[in-house]
Amino acid sequence: MASHVGRVLQTRILQTRILQAVALLLVVLLAWWPLPAQASPDGALLFDNHCAGCHIHGGNIIRRGKTLQLGDLERQGLASPEAIARVAAAGIGQMGGYATSLGDGGPEAVADYVWQQAQAGWPRA
Repeated sequence: MASHVGRVLQTRILQTRILQAVALLLVVLLAWWPLPAQASPDGALLFDNHCAGCHIHGGNIIRRGKTLQLGDLERQGLASPEAIARVAAAGIGQMGGYATSLGDGGPEAVADYVWQQAQAGWPRA
C-alpha cells in the first residue's frame, strides 16, 4: 500500500512539474510572439468619408482657389505629403482639423492619397 501511495505521489509531482514547464513555455512564447500588424489606414476611403464632401475630385466647393489640384497646392506651399498631412490634421483657414476623425496614421494616409491624385490630375475612376 505504501509503495502505491509513493507512486501516486511521484506521478502527481511529475504531472505538476510538466504543467509548470508547459505554463512557462506558453509565457515565453507569448512574450516573444509577434503581434499582428496594424492595418494601415486606407487614404482613399478616409478621403471619401471625411474630405470628399468639400473636395470632390480634388476641388473645393467652399473656396475655388483652395483646391487639391497640384498647381493650387504648390501656390499654397502645400506641395508635399507632409504639408498636406499637417493641414488634414490641424486644419488651415476656414477648414478645421480632422486628426481625431481620421485616427492614428489617418492624416498621413489621406495626404499620400491626395498627393498621388494631385500628381495624376485627379483622374476619375
